[in-house]
Amino acid sequence: MALAVLLMLGQAGKALDSVDFQVPGADRATVTALRQASALLSQGKPGTRTASDLFADARAEYGRLIDALFALGYYGPVIHVWVNGKEAADIPPLAAPSEITSIRVEVLTGPLFRFSRTEVVPLAAGTRLPQAFAPGQIAESGVIQAAVAAGIDGWRNLGHAKAAVAGQEITADHGDSTLSAVIGLDPGPILRFGPLTVTGAERMRLKRVVQIAGLTPGLRYSPAEVDRAAERLRRSGVFSSVTLTEDAAVTPPDRLGLTAEVVEAPLHRYSVGAEIASLDGARLTAGWLHRNLLGGGERLEITGEVANIAAQSSGLDYALGVTLDRPATPGRDTNAGLSASIRHADEVDYRADTFDAALTFTHWFDDRLTGHWGLGYGWSRGHDDTGEFLFRTADLPLGATWDNRNSATDATRGVYLDATAKPFAGFGSTDDGIRLTFDARGYTSVAARNALTLAARLQGGAVLMADPLHTPRDDLFHSGGGGTVRGLPYQSLGAEVVSGGATVDIGGTMFLGGSVEARYRLSDTWGAVGFLDVGLVDVGSLALTDTNWQAGAGLGVRYQTGFGPIRLDLALPVHGGTPGNLQLYVGLGQSF
Repeated sequence: MALAVLLMLGQAGKALDSVDFQVPGADRATVTALRQASALLSQGKPGTRTASDLFADARAEYGRLIDALFALGYYGPVIHVWVNGKEAADIPPLAAPSEITSIRVEVLTGPLFRFSRTEVVPLAAGTRLPQAFAPGQIAESGVIQAAVAAGIDGWRNLGHAKAAVAGQEITADHGDSTLSAVIGLDPGPILRFGPLTVTGAERMRLKRVVQIAGLTPGLRYSPAEVDRAAERLRRSGVFSSVTLTEDAAVTPPDRLGLTAEVVEAPLHRYSVGAEIASLDGARLTAGWLHRNLLGGGERLEITGEVANIAAQSSGLDYALGVTLDRPATPGRDTNAGLSASIRHADEVDYRADTFDAALTFTHWFDDRLTGHWGLGYGWSRGHDDTGEFLFRTADLPLGATWDNRNSATDATRGVYLDATAKPFAGFGSTDDGIRLTFDARGYTSVAARNALTLAARLQGGAVLMADPLHTPRDDLFHSGGGGTVRGLPYQSLGAEVVSGGATVDIGGTMFLGGSVEARYRLSDTWGAVGFLDVGLVDVGSLALTDTNWQAGAGLGVRYQTGFGPIRLDLALPVHGGTPGNLQLYVGLGQSF
């Protein structure tokens, strides 16, 4: 009995604990690529898998390593996979070992192959093949695939939706380590869009899905137009998933139908948000959204906000708003919206109750450029140091936005530009004028894996042709707080004007602000930020004086979540505030 136990312990001690993986003479990049492709090394520790699983991975190892070697340009490799000292390929599947005590992989890459001849014919006009697909370049298999894809895409872009490979001659010459790749294409006929079939829509009217997609039957086929149609459906906000699939067969004479497979998002969405700053107090927001209100993609949203809770420099603000949006109105790339809101503002230099209503249109020129315009009405009653006021305006807001950032909540590269012009006609004591604003943001990463991101923001505005005393107070500009200059109280910087022989503080007609941040990613979860903010407010011009600008600087941390980073910033005033007056800001998402 004791001898049997010792034998069993001895066998247990032979259990496989690692795979011996050797690539003699290869450089580090090649070894890394092969180890990443290995089935034996990518499935976890050998000791955690059964003998049958290890044997299956060993037999699959040849194909995976060959694919990886072809991708690197090696077409004459020799691969050995020894299981318990025997070549895995020579072990019959029915004779698989019940116990595996050793696995050794040896890869002899052989010479690196280069292209001797490269052709993809015929090519559509304007098609550009990869630069690496040329005689003398390393013959990576992925380059061949990219060249074929470019050739097919060239024809598809001209309406030949069924372009395909007609034949290929790929020959490896082991004598001089070269590869000849000649690919023949069949463009097929020019096709036109046929009808769009919709599946998965339960609450949405099928006619409206087709209308929002905006694919015109009879129009020459274009893959870019298919992508835009899918994006229009996603942008409607009604669907959580959208897939457009081309029909396998052509409907004579030249129509190609498509199928839109959609998954409708939940009918309702609830949202809450919170931000807090030591001087500005807390800000709470909540929203309720009804998707597809009338079965045509209409979105009804009700939002509420309470701000400046326990603020030290101003009173409580609260607002309630309702918005109804309808996609593809009046055209496929234009959305129409009706909105109304009421608000009570208790700011540093005025108190007011306001009402706003607007009809707006938003047009997508492409996936980066949008424009918006509309017609609005504003009413505001309140008082400030000049006394009671009542403002009424009819507005014609116009604007455009360019956005090619890689993320709206945590960008590491790209540019965001927004500019608006709002001409307004005043009633009663309200002046006529125009309000201009701009917001420019840029992002670039200067370290590996976006570890260090430099971000900059420049924003500004002006009110022209209207006296500040006869301009709606919420159209004037202030500086200070989380949206402009951290380290200074919210809207602490305005402008001084003379009213009735006395000097009073109100908002300015000119504003310029700037921010720079250095964002360093410490890990996949944590990051650190250093920042500097500057703001300037004046009336009539932006002549710099000692009293009309402010600045703040500080440090912050970021904690990454699945829906954006949580932000915590500590800031001190640099100019225009009380020295040493530390401010705290907590919110969701980067500051800009």
